[in-house]
Amino acid sequence: MIAVLVDAPPAMPSTSELESFSPVTGERLGAVTAVAPHDIPAVVERAAVVQRLWAQLRLTDRARYMARAAQAVIDEFDELAALIVREQGRPRAEAEIMELLPAIETLQWLAEAGPGILAGERIGFSRTQHPVKRGRWTYEPLGVVAVLGPAAEPLATPLGDVAVALMAGNGVVLKPSPHAPLCGDRIARVFARAGLPEGLLSVVHGDAEAGAALVEAPVAQVRFTGSTRAGRAVGEACARGLKRNVLELGGKDAMLVLADANLARAVPGAAWAAFANAGQCGGSVERALCMREVSERFTEGVVAAARALRLGDPRDPGTDVGPLVSRDRLDRVRDLVDEAVAGGATLHCGGPVSLPGLPGPFFAPAVLTGVTASMRLAREEVPGPVLTIEAVGGEDEAIARANDSDAGLGASVWTADRYKGARIARELRTGMVWMNDHLVARSAPQVPWGGVRGSGIGRARGAIALRTCAEPKVVTWDPPIGRTAWWFPYDAALVKAARTVAGLRSARDADRERALRQGTVPVARVAARWLRSLRRG
Repeated sequence: MIAVLVDAPPAMPSTSELESFSPVTGERLGAVTAVAPHDIPAVVERAAVVQRLWAQLRLTDRARYMARAAQAVIDEFDELAALIVREQGRPRAEAEIMELLPAIETLQWLAEAGPGILAGERIGFSRTQHPVKRGRWTYEPLGVVAVLGPAAEPLATPLGDVAVALMAGNGVVLKPSPHAPLCGDRIARVFARAGLPEGLLSVVHGDAEAGAALVEAPVAQVRFTGSTRAGRAVGEACARGLKRNVLELGGKDAMLVLADANLARAVPGAAWAAFANAGQCGGSVERALCMREVSERFTEGVVAAARALRLGDPRDPGTDVGPLVSRDRLDRVRDLVDEAVAGGATLHCGGPVSLPGLPGPFFAPAVLTGVTASMRLAREEVPGPVLTIEAVGGEDEAIARANDSDAGLGASVWTADRYKGARIARELRTGMVWMNDHLVARSAPQVPWGGVRGSGIGRARGAIALRTCAEPKVVTWDPPIGRTAWWFPYDAALVKAARTVAGLRSARDADRERALRQGTVPVARVAARWLRSLRRG
């Protein structure tokens, strides 16, 4: 097993290399220097040293680093796009629109909104028990945050997690996917160009053993994006160490196509949401639940749209669908589809494809009908461009089928009736629901991204993501004179005064009047005793 450290002090012992290969052509793209997993805790400790100084910066100062990092992405836009295309296999248009533009938006939003979100606020104490107390609560950094990035979205997703953690005042150790180590290094380079203090962000590369070593290291929080199976292992390790974690896991996203849906929008929307990034996005549509009266037209339209998509070299601007990130993924997708077809499902189009001169793992967008609930294709996440279409008899049936999954990442409702869509959205057990669109939040850093149930814990974007990267701290102030009214010694007047205050807070007039009649004298005695203590200092 290997783990790679980048931008670390030269004392770190190197033992081997981790190579990067193009999923399109198989060519070697480069390599990074590797270290053993047992050396990863030392990386965390070094980041912790620098983090203590970083945490002292004002929020507005940290924000300036985010703005400079956004400018670095803009300055290196073409280079970064070319790298994503070569190393991950995304078509050039997707590399720019779904990776680089969201990265820029995230960094600029953090620069603009981050200081206000993390500023804390004044505490409005009740003057009944706290007549002179003042206080604020603020957000304090956690320490060092571990970020484990995905293979399918190798730049925008981990860069966003790194930026959120840094803006909250933390140090970061990033472990990119072993399928995209060069993209991980470029994330570090973006922040280095922004002037980030050396050692605050370190990058370690490796496989599952390196990831496990980072999770077990003395980090304060783990932010993981990946499969449900791997996420469960990360969550269990964090639970044993009582570590905070944000787990952004897979989904089994459904789109509900109602009878009044505009099929001219729903059909291309389904094709894009299901087949963009070769179906490997977190939140890709995998199931279309279509009202029976429009299901035939919808199916015909989606099949035609899928067949029209152009597979090929992602460096070609006209390519719509590139390869999967690994041959293992191709094998898994093929096995799930073949098993469903053998069980009686109908494959209308799609499947493994061999392209001249391109030996990569290409899988043409597949559309299936007749998939039953007993098939693995209906239950398990499919890491490729596969869409199943099911005709349903009504909205209640569509909701029940959408909720019949262990995952709960996102869903979409396609309808002309906004209020009907909102009602259905309330009944869907997912973290996100979009109407007449899908995957919206991926390009909107203001919007919390995350799921419920088997799709993860916590949120990866939005104000809530920033605040979960910090620890709320309460600080109060009292004048350094006098004594609090309920300090020792206790007496009958204090007991009656407490009962009187409760009565005065009642919603019933009779209770308040009785409290005034019976408790005025005890309250006055307690107040007089408190005032005398103030005069004595």
